[in-house]
Amino acid sequence: MKQENQEGQLKNLIRQIRQYKPCCFQEEEDRDVILEALLREPDILLRENRLAHMSASAWVVNRERTKVLMAYHNLYDSWSWLGGHADGEGNLLDVALREVREESGIVHVRPVSEEIFSLEVLTVDGHEKKGKYVSSHLHLNVTYLLEADEADPLQRKPDENSGVAWFGLDEAVAASSEPWFQERIYRKLNKKVRAL
Repeated sequence: MKQENQEGQLKNLIRQIRQYKPCCFQEEEDRDVILEALLREPDILLRENRLAHMSASAWVVNRERTKVLMAYHNLYDSWSWLGGHADGEGNLLDVALREVREESGIVHVRPVSEEIFSLEVLTVDGHEKKGKYVSSHLHLNVTYLLEADEADPLQRKPDENSGVAWFGLDEAVAASSEPWFQERIYRKLNKKVRAL
């Protein structure tokens, strides 16, 4: 039964990505790479695929759409969005919601839309995790736009981040110390938020 459910989720994810309308060349190219991997790689939902695996991220905004929730990610030594590995889960919206709750302590969070907000192929440099070396690989990432209650208390997740905070839209971009994310991802996401 679990296998059938996972296969159904995978088919649904492929359908959603095929229907997604890219906003730029980066998304067009990345959508093609993600679809190719989903169709060719049997274990693409699992991090056991050491070359590439699916992940989900969230651009978490407040109700007024004037602020973004960010975490200071220990691995990247930078303020960044929230998200994580699919770990076998084909419903990536559920993954994004779970990761936001786990990484920030936020309780009241919901999708602005259940539709995909953005697509990215992200490089992850080799690093140590729990005393083991993890080789460089790709995250085939699906991003969702979520809304959270600014009044919820924030709580860091010490094994992953050393802080969680709300930033103005432009401040969120400036807070990141990763130029590629600033230019290619966070500015793009803010432009989409402002267009809503």
